[in-house]
Amino acid sequence: MELIDLKVFLSIAEEGSISRAAERLEYVQSNVTARIRKLESELGVALFYRHSKGVTLSEKGIVLRKYALTIMNLSEEAVKEVRETSYPSGPLAIGVVETVTCGNFMNILSDFQLQYPDVSLSLITGTSSELLAKVLNYQLDGAFITGDIKSPQLICEYTMQEQVKLLTQKTDEVYPDLSNTKWAVFPEGCPFRAILEEWLGSKGIPLVNMIEISSLETLLSCVRSGLAATLLPQSVLTGAYKSLGAFTLPAAFGCTQTNLVRRNAPFSSKALTAFVEMVKIAGLD
Repeated sequence: MELIDLKVFLSIAEEGSISRAAERLEYVQSNVTARIRKLESELGVALFYRHSKGVTLSEKGIVLRKYALTIMNLSEEAVKEVRETSYPSGPLAIGVVETVTCGNFMNILSDFQLQYPDVSLSLITGTSSELLAKVLNYQLDGAFITGDIKSPQLICEYTMQEQVKLLTQKTDEVYPDLSNTKWAVFPEGCPFRAILEEWLGSKGIPLVNMIEISSLETLLSCVRSGLAATLLPQSVLTGAYKSLGAFTLPAAFGCTQTNLVRRNAPFSSKALTAFVEMVKIAGLD
């Protein structure tokens, strides 16, 4: 079994098609077909079910995929460690929940790029659950995620406690009638949406009167216009949104935390280590 065989296998599994995998890998389709047949022959099992629309993983294929991902990720990590320079350099992919960008985060990025110009930094936004999956799948070096994260697969490098507020259009409003409030929420997987659902549930109110929005800017604009209310950390009350009404939640729902996490792995690049140290020193708030 060779690494290239596993690379071909994973490409087919992701594309669901031998022809699309060949196109993605820029290989001749017959070469891809030959490699996967060779791998199946070596293992003595069928890794895919063939059908008119392409292929899907067999039960044994699902098992192999888990190990193949680990092997390929470790091989890539080995290359990174061998090529590691004596100073922070190379690519650094960081995941960010949008609420993090409202505090000191952008200043940290600016200082980091000035101090380490040889680091090629990329930022990927998403929900906490999406970013967590990408960290574990080696798609991100680290990520800022919201909520209490406990996993032996992760190391938490930095934690910031945040106050969660009920945000409405104006500061002079009275506490809204929760049973008649329209809510602006992020998609499923957002911890603030989960807090809102739990809080309303404790009062016997289902979270049904809502608008689902994927952009923080759009969501806050929706609140500022008076179209809806929301739950978000107090740190978003900056710039044009300082004038929003902010109401305290019951203690059981009024606090959360943002964590900078990375994989619990032997290798951590100098670029990531330098970034973590800068976040620890500067802080997000």
